[in-house]
Amino acid sequence: MASIIGLLALSAIQGYLINNTYKLKKTAFITETRKSISRVDDFSPELDSINDIWQDYFLNLLADYKRKTISKTEILPRLKAKTDSLNESYKANYKRELTKKGLKYGLKFQKKIKTIILLDSIKNDTIFNHENTSKIHLLGEHFDKESAHKVSNSMWLTDHSFERSTDSTSTTLTYDLHFETEDFMNIEGWERIVIIRMKWLLICSIFIFLFVFGLLFYSIKNLINQKKIADIKTDFVNNITHELKTPLATLSLATKMLKKDNIKGQPLIVNSTVSTIERQNKRLQKLIDQVLNNSLGYKEITLKKEPVDLKGYINTILDDFMLSVKDKNVALTRNINNANAKVSIDRFYFTTALFNILENAIKYGGDTINVEVSVTQTHFSISITDNGLGISSKNQKQLFDKFYRAGNKEIHNVKGLGLGLYYTNQIVKAHVGQILIKSNEGEGATFTIKIPLH
Repeated sequence: MASIIGLLALSAIQGYLINNTYKLKKTAFITETRKSISRVDDFSPELDSINDIWQDYFLNLLADYKRKTISKTEILPRLKAKTDSLNESYKANYKRELTKKGLKYGLKFQKKIKTIILLDSIKNDTIFNHENTSKIHLLGEHFDKESAHKVSNSMWLTDHSFERSTDSTSTTLTYDLHFETEDFMNIEGWERIVIIRMKWLLICSIFIFLFVFGLLFYSIKNLINQKKIADIKTDFVNNITHELKTPLATLSLATKMLKKDNIKGQPLIVNSTVSTIERQNKRLQKLIDQVLNNSLGYKEITLKKEPVDLKGYINTILDDFMLSVKDKNVALTRNINNANAKVSIDRFYFTTALFNILENAIKYGGDTINVEVSVTQTHFSISITDNGLGISSKNQKQLFDKFYRAGNKEIHNVKGLGLGLYYTNQIVKAHVGQILIKSNEGEGATFTIKIPLH
């Protein structure tokens, strides 16, 4: 839990730093672009001449307004009509200037009117004020204010004198003008550009995150494996302890009996007790041998292969198996194809592997067993199907692990050390073969062994 909290804290800090870096990179990029285009109008003769045209026109409109030949409401529509007629030329020239500056990304520019005021010592005359309405588009591209970045403010303060002649009379008028505009830009795909500029930071951050996450995952996985191994060891100790208790208890009782004086004079009882001790001793030895031998890996198994008549060999194994379970009601079906085929196997080890599977079928509730044998040009295959409890998909993944017992927590009357199927798998691997399982819980299981013919 502490590791997960630490990872989340590290991720939060890393996210915070990346977000701050993104904001700084964005600000730097916008500032850099703003600086690149801030004086475009001033250094371009074409743009400067267009600005002169609409500015002269506008000053004359104000002169007409002062002479009362046009109304205030006519000023802005007439100015807008004039700038609209010049706008295409303005945009084309502006794009050429941007190309000269080597900007490798799409950029749009616009100029908007913010304030127009005729100044007077008595009372100012406001022609337009953005505080009462939206700013008016003057020149450049059209784009939403949400995607706009401010470039600069321009303020035009001038006192203008003009002459107008009417009926051979010349009149000179003067007015002071406060004209304010704002320039905006729109950078197409600026987010992508900023992220590209951050690519090494992002790559390093992702790498560090994945590295830390990988370490955490590896640690958790190891912890789970350690717990699993500990559980398996505990189960193994419990199982082998249970297996050892019975013969040891019998040996203890037998030795105590032999110590009794009244027993020593009865040869029959002594002989019977000694036989019991020998049987239990053999049982203990067999149990120890089972642990030692069944723990071998396939690389440690030395095979002595010999050609074996398939039909006779399989039938012999099945006959022996049926004798071992004669006290149980077991139905066995045999289906052996290619009766005259011969296979090269180690008779002892392979018999052990088949007996382990057959005994497991009986241990886990199977009373109907079907054995199907087939031979192709390259492989010998034997399938053993039972109608027992079946094996869940979760247990199937660990079924051939050492000391693992499927369902050992649910079925307490099934004895074993969890080595049978592990040993069977090692024997099959030693034969350069494979063992497959097909099963659903509650529907029995099918074990299939495939061995190359040569």
